[in-house]
Amino acid sequence: MATFSIKDIESLTGIKSHTLRIWEQRFGFLKPKRTETNIRYYDDEDLKLLLNISVLNNHNVKISEIAKMTASEMSKSIIKLSDNSSKFTHQIKDLISPMMSFDELGFHNKLNELINDIGLEETYINILLPFLVEVGLLWQIGAIQPSHEHFVTNIIKQKLFCHIDNQVANKGECRKKFLLFLPETETHSLSLLFANYIIRSRGHDVIFLGQEVPLEDLKNAFKNESPDYIYTTATIAHLKIPVQEMLNFLSENWPNAQILVSGYQFIVSDAHIPTNVHILKKADEFINFINGISVEYLRFGK
Repeated sequence: MATFSIKDIESLTGIKSHTLRIWEQRFGFLKPKRTETNIRYYDDEDLKLLLNISVLNNHNVKISEIAKMTASEMSKSIIKLSDNSSKFTHQIKDLISPMMSFDELGFHNKLNELINDIGLEETYINILLPFLVEVGLLWQIGAIQPSHEHFVTNIIKQKLFCHIDNQVANKGECRKKFLLFLPETETHSLSLLFANYIIRSRGHDVIFLGQEVPLEDLKNAFKNESPDYIYTTATIAHLKIPVQEMLNFLSENWPNAQILVSGYQFIVSDAHIPTNVHILKKADEFINFINGISVEYLRFGK
């Protein structure tokens, strides 16, 4: 069973450490375990509970009301929030059934129908991202296992790889060079794959390094290269290199490049943002940014 420090819990749930301590004392949500040296830690069940509390509290449910809920009532409230969260609720729900039964062909067929109807970009932003949020909520309330998420994530990756392959020969006259990577200990690659597709579909060049790339290796391999843009994303709490150190490293080693970053750890960080760094909070912000680059180069021939 995984264990988490109070700082890990803060990173994963967005609940500040001092707030968590107050809630524990005032409402008795949970009692953290203690190491032999009296350092508090939390387990998977604690994390699920706190994620549920965070979701409800972020939807304006008062903490005093949450404290009165049973686990079952909390789960029902979260499911109700999920049902009302998207105009594509029906399409999102259609993906749940084949996931639950590990029906690979069924999930593929549903996904293909959506892509054929509204395109890959709209499917990813409006259906797959909310669907993955719902998958996370289902895990929080104990309705599914991590294996369900791995199952659907790998199918989505396959689909992205296929669409990326179709863009390899797509080269624009005013193309720019993008370097894409994930830092060490970061393994969630869907956002990087989607970025790879978006950039290539606009006719730009991509050097795709994938996940868990040591920064020093990045520096040594590309010390004589001049990418116009560098993109990375970080979601997990246990990053090997702190956010501020990572931003400084990228900015200082490639001062003439624009550094694009996304993911929870960058979004919630209070780090100082160097002038050549851009934090893109949502997938559509990333698309708009890339579209803006393409339009600017076509207009001014840069």
